Formats: sequence, C-alpha cells, structure tokens
Amino acid sequence: MSEHTITVAGVAVDARHWIGGERVASTQTFPDVSPIDGHTIGEISRGTAMEAAAAVAAAKAAFPAWAATSRAERARILHAIADGVEKRIEELAIVETTDNGALLRSHRRGVMPRVAHNFRFFADWLLQLDHEDFDTRGHTNHVSWDPAGPCVLITPWNAPLMLATWKVAPALAAGNTVVLKPAEWSPLTASLLADIAAEAGLPAGVLNVVQGYGSEIGDALTSHPDVRRISFTGSVPTARRIAESAAANLTPLSLELGGKSPLLVFADADLDLAVDLAVEQYDNAGQVCLAGTRLLVEGSVAEEFTRRFVEKASALKQGDPRDEATDIGPNIHPRQLEKIDGFVQRALAAGARAVIGGHRKGDQYYAPTLLTDVAQDS
Repeated sequence: MSEHTITVAGVAVDARHWIGGERVASTQTFPDVSPIDGHTIGEISRGTAMEAAAAVAAAKAAFPAWAATSRAERARILHAIADGVEKRIEELAIVETTDNGALLRSHRRGVMPRVAHNFRFFADWLLQLDHEDFDTRGHTNHVSWDPAGPCVLITPWNAPLMLATWKVAPALAAGNTVVLKPAEWSPLTASLLADIAAEAGLPAGVLNVVQGYGSEIGDALTSHPDVRRISFTGSVPTARRIAESAAANLTPLSLELGGKSPLLVFADADLDLAVDLAVEQYDNAGQVCLAGTRLLVEGSVAEEFTRRFVEKASALKQGDPRDEATDIGPNIHPRQLEKIDGFVQRALAAGARAVIGGHRKGDQYYAPTLLTDVAQDS
C-alpha cells in the first residue's frame, strides 16, 4: 500500500491528485479532519498553480480524442462508471460520512444511488439528444451540439460526490474534459471517483482531480486561458472571485450560490405535512443550499404550527452520523459552527427568542434551533 494511502474503515483512498491518468503528489499536504469527532483522517496533497496547470494541460491534450468519441461510446463509459459506483456504494457511503459528517443511512439509501443515477441519466440523455433539420426561406438549418473543451468544476462540501457528479456527468457526456476541484473539507470521494472512472475505461486526462485550498489552486484554475467552461457551487464571496478571475478570458461560467429561501404556511395548509416539511430543513445539520431557512406562517395557525413543530423537532436525535438512529449529525468544520452561532447570537441580541435550541452541543454539533420574533429585515 502506498505511503499516500489513507484508510477509512478499511477503505483505501489515495490522497494524491489524479492528473492525466496518473497519481501525482504535491510537496505539501493539508489535513483532512472528520467532523464526527475531530480526528485527522489523513494528509491530502495540497495543490498549487503547478498542479493546476498540469491538470488543465492534461484535459486539453485529451479533449480532441474524447470530443471525437461517438455518443454511443461515451454513453457506454458513463454507464460503466455508474456500475462502478453501484458496486462501491457501501465504501463511498462510509468514506463520505467520515469526511463530511452527513448521515450514513442517507448516503447508503439515497445519495450514492443518486450518484450512479446521475451518470445513467446523462448517458441516456446523450443518446436521445437530437434535432431534425428544418428549412427557412430556402435554406436548410442543421442543429449540432459541440463540446466546448476543458471544464473546471468546483464543488462544495455538503454533498461532495453527488454535487460533483451533477457537473462531471453532463460535462463528460457532452464530450468535454474535466478538471474537478473538490472542497478541501471533504475531498476523499472525488479521489475514489477517479479510480472508478479509470476502471470503467475513461481515457487518461478526460477526468482530472486536483485538491487544495481555493486561494492556492482555485485562482490558477479559473484564470487559465485554456479553460473553456467553469461551474461553481458555493458561497457568494467565492463566486465573485471566480467571476473576476474568469473575466480576463471571458470564460463562460455557471454559479449555484446560497440563499435565504422561505417556507410559506397558510391557514388552509395540512399542518402535519407542513410541520414535517419544515422539520426536514434540519437535514444534514441544515447544511443544504435549498433548505427553507425561514418559516413564514399565517397568524391564525402560527401558535398551533409552532407547538407541533417544537414537539417534532425536539424528538430528533443528534449524534454520531454512523448510528442508524441518528437524525442530525455534526457541522462540517469549527469555522462553520462559529458562523452559525454568530447568526444565532446576533439574532438573540437583537430581540429574537429561541423556541428551541440556540446553543452548541459539543465541539462540532449545534442544537436544532428555531427563532421567533425576528424582524423581516434581520
């Protein structure tokens, strides 16, 4: 076993980058820490501008052949990747739970099967993509879909592999090559994906995985003149930096960012259903980009809704996400916990009231919290 191998519950994970079909180590590393109990899982290769350039070069070199590969062959390889994911669902689940603290039962039953489905969906979509020729004023119009080139895909830590494959699968299906940069707080399953893709027959350089801090490798990737597309999921401040970086080369980019979405409950709603949906917003310790983090409830049912909400939310079990009975696991990182507590304490200081929660529960856990009497402009 290589000195660069990390073992997670018996699963071997290579801590090096995957560039041009080979494992590449950096001279420096960074620690990958499990949010479950704060232990260091292992040391991960810490990429720099040098690894970024090498990964883009590998993607550029692999692009002509992959773009020329038939749709049927690309679809076959994507299905083979899905097969590989399905064979390793248990391994992927335990590695990702250890790495980011989300529920093991959710990874087993929902998240990792969805990863495989993402590859199958875009493989099938690729074969169905067609457009008949049509005539206008004596001219025949033909529609074609042409791959763009090397794509930089930057993914978040809250659902690392699933959100990565939302980007990787369509990019590969379309004939593009990829440089995937996973979040530094949860990099391990991206490394396993590289192994699975290679075993499925994906040619060298078509998928590259580089790890590291955004400030050290991210700018080098997003500003590279050979990158043809950028996709990012994460925070607004980071998106601004990426947009600035991409602007010099006019590189098209897509952004999926955070928000403050409301869940609306009207007086004629099914309150049991509404309460169930509201309490579900604590899923993944509330670390979900589409979570309804505000509840706007019509006054005539507000008291009863709150009573039922508190009863249901108070029954949630918080603890080790590997325990089948656990409903809420830890927050991803001490910095994230500080951010959450800052929101809550500022709200309380401004006059809000904590109906439940409002405090930490250990080093990495925050109690499910519901604040009322909060100003609309808070």
